[in-house]
Amino acid sequence: MNSQSHPLLDIKNLVKDFGGLRAVNNVSLNIKKGEIRGLIGPNGSGKTTMINLITGMYKIDNGAIYFSGDRIDGLQPYVIAGKGMMRTFQISRVFKDMTVLENMLVPALTQDQSMVEAKGLAEVLLEFALLTRLKDEPAKNLSGGQNMLLQIVRGFMNKNLRLYLLDEPFAGVHQVIKGVILRTIKKMNEEKGITFIVVSHELTTIQYLCHQISVLHRGEIISQGTMEEVANDPLVIDAYLGG
Repeated sequence: MNSQSHPLLDIKNLVKDFGGLRAVNNVSLNIKKGEIRGLIGPNGSGKTTMINLITGMYKIDNGAIYFSGDRIDGLQPYVIAGKGMMRTFQISRVFKDMTVLENMLVPALTQDQSMVEAKGLAEVLLEFALLTRLKDEPAKNLSGGQNMLLQIVRGFMNKNLRLYLLDEPFAGVHQVIKGVILRTIKKMNEEKGITFIVVSHELTTIQYLCHQISVLHRGEIISQGTMEEVANDPLVIDAYLGG
């Protein structure tokens, strides 16, 4: 299979049960290389569960997940990350007692990358993210928004990065930092061809950022298309208003 003939991410009939609750119900989804895909839906619709399944944090109960044509469900999260898939977490996952710069260098330790090369890349990314003045501060001194920003730019230290899943990257983030996050996603998408899946409640932001939007409700994809198309879909209106 050549890389043009299949989607970058191809999810087929995905099922996940937690006890008697079906959190993800027969979801199929494919994401093309270079896309910025929005994933929206009411609270409890299964968005974070989907990210956890795609990135190997949870085991799937049924279905299959292909990344670049290779089946990845069943692989450990670090193996999936090594193939070029990163994710952020709603709750910050930075190392609080390490400096901002040291946090940036953590991914380089797992790659065949010289520290000089890694430090150079880290400096460029911190500059772009307006975090340079904080690079020697311990991460615990950062605001919530700066923490999210650090978490996001650290993902770009993965030299193989092709698909980046962002889980609520704008939640509780200051307007200025939100602008930097948006600029970072756009730049990395346009210049490096990185594909994104963005989970967010901020529909205006999703509309600005995303080419296509998928709507989850009760573990099923009920609508896909542009923001205008999904916003006018009676199923979506009912899911959001009828809850």
